[in-house]
Amino acid sequence: MEAVRSQRSFASPDVVLPTLPFYRSAPALEVRLEDFELYAIDRLRVLKGISDGLSRGKKPDEMEKSVNELWKSHMRHPQASEVVNKDIISHFVLRLVYCRTEELRRWFLSMETTLFRYRFLFETPEAQRALMAEFHIPYKIVSSGEYENVKDKLVQVARSLGQSLSGADSVFYKVPFEEVPELVACRRVFIQKGHAYVAMSQVVSLVVTQFRSLLSKALVLTNRKWTSMIREQEKDRLTPIVESLSSSYLGPDYSQPKELTDVSLKDIDQVARSSFPLCMHYLFEKLKEDHHLKHGGRMQLGLFLKGVGLKLDDALAFWKAEFSRKVGAERFDKEYAYGIRHNYGKEGKRTDYTPYSCQKIISSTPGVGDHHGCPYRHFSEENLRAALGKMGVGNRALEDVIDKVRHRHYQLACTLTFEAVHNTSCDAGINHPNQYFNDSRKVLESRNNSDGA
Repeated sequence: MEAVRSQRSFASPDVVLPTLPFYRSAPALEVRLEDFELYAIDRLRVLKGISDGLSRGKKPDEMEKSVNELWKSHMRHPQASEVVNKDIISHFVLRLVYCRTEELRRWFLSMETTLFRYRFLFETPEAQRALMAEFHIPYKIVSSGEYENVKDKLVQVARSLGQSLSGADSVFYKVPFEEVPELVACRRVFIQKGHAYVAMSQVVSLVVTQFRSLLSKALVLTNRKWTSMIREQEKDRLTPIVESLSSSYLGPDYSQPKELTDVSLKDIDQVARSSFPLCMHYLFEKLKEDHHLKHGGRMQLGLFLKGVGLKLDDALAFWKAEFSRKVGAERFDKEYAYGIRHNYGKEGKRTDYTPYSCQKIISSTPGVGDHHGCPYRHFSEENLRAALGKMGVGNRALEDVIDKVRHRHYQLACTLTFEAVHNTSCDAGINHPNQYFNDSRKVLESRNNSDGA
């Protein structure tokens, strides 16, 4: 692996070795198929955690802490010597996964650049300089003579930022000002004759610009290789993994309900009002109103009810009570009961089907007369406002939810709905309807216990 070799050959007693690669070349390593997928999933958990943090508007110091925790949680390896390999392998696997469309490339580029930015900040100043030298970033440190000539101006800039010129901040790079637009926009640099003087503490902007440019070009080239050669060559082995990873749900499957969430037939109306997420709340209402749901709606709601702990006998009784009012009991037994038993693994191949995740629901395409799918994605703004109002979402929170929907952050919109309805925070974010339900029951159970104490 070239990236690993270059770091190792760079080592010497006088040089601090950076742990952060630039991912210039794919690793020349044999990777077990299970590691190929598992490493990618671990890294994907990090990137999706970053995406959630950015969507929630976390401040830079909060993001720095979050990225650090995400990396430690998911990218460690039992063997210390394999940590770098896991890092590089996982990056290149996800590069394959996310090179395939413009939308995927844009998301991956943004998340990997953010990850790189914070990992660079975790390095020591010595390791940062070593990284810049190793990857030939074409900027030189300002000489002592030139530094003295502009020192007064640099001091003024530092004061305006509440800093002083000492230690790493007394080391400056001189670069074309167009290379650091974010620093110029924030007035964090002194500019003279078309050049910006960038302090070592802000040099991350230089490195990130280079990294983003390299990765953007690499994703386009990877896509060409994928479409022209790799996809067909690996159609039976890697292609299914690669094509499914970008839409993978990474949390628990909720196939086995927890004791706290077991729901009986007599409780279902009450818990639907208090603890169903909007997608299931809407399906439940339409079922009660029309006494029928098409296949997509039956699957989405039926598996959700299975996941919250509705037993098979109760599920059959529940669906029969509603459907028989429209199609009759005999037709229900003949045409619909089989599907319910099938979902519970009692018919056909006896597969124990799992409830749908948010990603699966969001990606569905309901047709005319369908009621399944994600309301945050598929409802008109007017209908969404009305539905959220019924759930008790106040005006201020409602505008926040609508804002997230406009920016296509549908799961975050659902998270904000949960927080508004339950008057509590949900830092983990909502990724699954059954997670929404479980978290709701926990909040309500805790409040009931407090009130009864």
